[in-house]
Amino acid sequence: MNRRSFLSSAVIATAGLSLPLVSSCSGLLKRRRPNILFIFADDQCSAALGAFGSEVHTPNLDRLVGQGVTFTNAYNMGAWHGAVCVASRTMLVSGRFLNQARNLEPHLDRELEASRLWPQYLAAAGYDTYMAGKWHVKVYARRAFQRTGTIRPGMPSTVEAAYNRPREGVVDTWKAWDEKLGGYWEGGRHWSEVLGDEAETFLQEASGSAHPFFMYLAFNAPHDPRQSPREYVEMYPLSGIKVPENYLPLYPYKDDIGCGPGLRDERLAPFPRTETAVKTHRREYYAIISHMDRQVGRILAALEATGKAQETVILFTADHGLALGQHGLMGKQNMFEHSMKPPLIVSGPGIPGSRVITTPVYLQDIMPTSLELAGLDIPPQVQFRSLLPLIRGRRRRQYEAIYGGYMDLQRMVRKGDYKLIYYPRIDKVLLFDLKRDPLEMHDLAGKAAYGGAVKDLKTSFLNLQKTVDDTLVVPW
Repeated sequence: MNRRSFLSSAVIATAGLSLPLVSSCSGLLKRRRPNILFIFADDQCSAALGAFGSEVHTPNLDRLVGQGVTFTNAYNMGAWHGAVCVASRTMLVSGRFLNQARNLEPHLDRELEASRLWPQYLAAAGYDTYMAGKWHVKVYARRAFQRTGTIRPGMPSTVEAAYNRPREGVVDTWKAWDEKLGGYWEGGRHWSEVLGDEAETFLQEASGSAHPFFMYLAFNAPHDPRQSPREYVEMYPLSGIKVPENYLPLYPYKDDIGCGPGLRDERLAPFPRTETAVKTHRREYYAIISHMDRQVGRILAALEATGKAQETVILFTADHGLALGQHGLMGKQNMFEHSMKPPLIVSGPGIPGSRVITTPVYLQDIMPTSLELAGLDIPPQVQFRSLLPLIRGRRRRQYEAIYGGYMDLQRMVRKGDYKLIYYPRIDKVLLFDLKRDPLEMHDLAGKAAYGGAVKDLKTSFLNLQKTVDDTLVVPW
């Protein structure tokens, strides 16, 4: 299904208005408490779904899109260091906004002892809780969940050959399918496949339990090193890969925002970026996503085989997006849409199918959503908000605006169709009209006609700073 045909069949909810989607949702919590299956990708940008016109082949994720509700403006708030995934996951399990989560991180053991982490709330409500895959939170997963499979680190081990490639006139020795390079094949079987194996085993065992289950399945894919079996790489001939419209050889402010050659993610491709390098990395990105999608298909098939599919709500997202050559950047440590936004899909009993909601939300809203699904009150310290009112077509108290921050080097605020990005080190403001310019190619900040929009967004940012405990001093 291409983007146009999918969107034409969807009900659209704008930032200011959520239209009714389905009346049957009101009966969702009258059923037996649903099982909750949370599937988490790493570095997957919101556009990397075949259902929305991407080059990537994702038939199983597309099936979830067709069966559920997709939020096309789900944001990660940012990070306090280059490992953006740590911040994203800490916010997710604690329910706290970015800066509160940063302050809480050294004391997560206290949260654990007080039973204030996401899986602990569900365990207290009678759920069997299980986690396998990438954790990357500073508290032991085995203490937060009742059962665990293989717990993975932030990324597979990599080698120098994976960086600064490919270069013009230099033979590229990296092969994404070469198992001798280790990485995802460390241990003898691709990590995505191991996660699929372990998920199948748990689902089979959980089918005999009288309790509902909460599964937290976290892929390392498609994080680099982007390795997958050769057949998946060969699905994407290099000649057929498109260069993004917003491709740049160099981002002019890269050094001022912490995205120069010293940042690991940016070192993956040579400076300046070339079209060949960008196409090569995108090819391997698509391949590992397709390989991950195959494992998602296995998990969904195993769920069907248990007879529990009609009692299970599936939540799919990623910890953030990725640039991969857009704006001359390769990583996720920036405030552009491609790096701030992952996919977010909710599918299951009582959830309308083939629906799109464009209301801006945070991916971490999944946490309170699951608590409401389980019939629980959302604890007062949880700052994110349940998505169920939006799914049901009811008005909920909207976020005044969407906030983003990266260290003390970058800030953003989105309100309506306008988005302001600020670079404190050089006192630089960028303004984009996301409705007319979704790829953020045309900076409007210097145009007199948009002075009012800039002023309004600056005011919104100052208000947000109080809400999110952002102490950055801005000269406004």
